[in-house]
Amino acid sequence: MERSREELDTRLKRQIQFIVEVDKVKNIFRQTYLADANRKENDAEHSWHLALMAFVLADYANEPIDVLKTMKMVLLHDDLVEIDAGDTYAYDESGAATKREREEKAADRIFGLLPEDQGQEFRKLWEEFEAYKTPEAKYAHLLDNFQPLLLNDASGGKSWEEHGVHRSQVYKRNERIPETSEIIWEQMKEIIQKHIEQGHLFED
Repeated sequence: MERSREELDTRLKRQIQFIVEVDKVKNIFRQTYLADANRKENDAEHSWHLALMAFVLADYANEPIDVLKTMKMVLLHDDLVEIDAGDTYAYDESGAATKREREEKAADRIFGLLPEDQGQEFRKLWEEFEAYKTPEAKYAHLLDNFQPLLLNDASGGKSWEEHGVHRSQVYKRNERIPETSEIIWEQMKEIIQKHIEQGHLFED
């Protein structure tokens, strides 16, 4: 559909408003430390890392993956809505109870900044990630879980130790990973076992 100059100007202004607004993700810090354990990573760094991993590790997915779609999905996933909803630590049960409600409200506002067609497209990708049903959503979740585990490994289990995380919690959080990639799950189990032996993760 061809748009008039006025329509393009309005569209661009809304897109710029969205781009500037989501800069706030750079100030939302997660509980995971950087690989050098110097500080905790922010949401923007996390999303960038997932987008990179999306094409680096695509060969290990059990099903064919639309890599570009997955990259969009991980750039739009729950990190953006954390601008309003805040970061909920993976093993925070009380925070998890209200997480969906907080994130739905945030998604309405943040994706609502965009032109309607683009806002609907991005919201649909966010909902697809949340639903965890398509190959791309499953792969995006794998990346979202694998990345902090890799950083916990590189930083000597620092975040796990700080929060007193148990083996059963890590296994529960990752219980669906094998349906997406057996080989990555095997790597994850090796890392988990290593940190149990080193005392960074607690046995139940």
